[in-house]
Amino acid sequence: MQQQSPHQNGFTLIELLVVMGIVSALIAVALPRYSHYRANAFDSRAEIDLRSVAMAEEAYFLENEKYLSCAGETCSQLPGIQKLSDGVSLTIVATDVAFTGESSHPKGSGKKFSWDSSKGGMIK
Repeated sequence: MQQQSPHQNGFTLIELLVVMGIVSALIAVALPRYSHYRANAFDSRAEIDLRSVAMAEEAYFLENEKYLSCAGETCSQLPGIQKLSDGVSLTIVATDVAFTGESSHPKGSGKKFSWDSSKGGMIK
């Protein structure tokens, strides 16, 4: 049998508390940045879907000589659009000679993206 020494190997309570404090501080700094990056990713989905649908509207116009109004999944009637990204809210309002569109994502930063074909595209 081995005899235990008076100084056993291991961590003291103070050492564990210090490590937990450091980890907590790192999490407190990183979590808001992560939330910001996540919201930007959802915003990017909404913007990319709007751009894709706008290009599909132009392709539709070349074949049919008119634009198509659509909202959400009904935009899948446009050529090349199979499905919008999950959660993206998108609406296209068409006239005979132009169309406007808006998109957003509820998990994004709240930013809405707008497209106006008569003004050349994306409105900043």
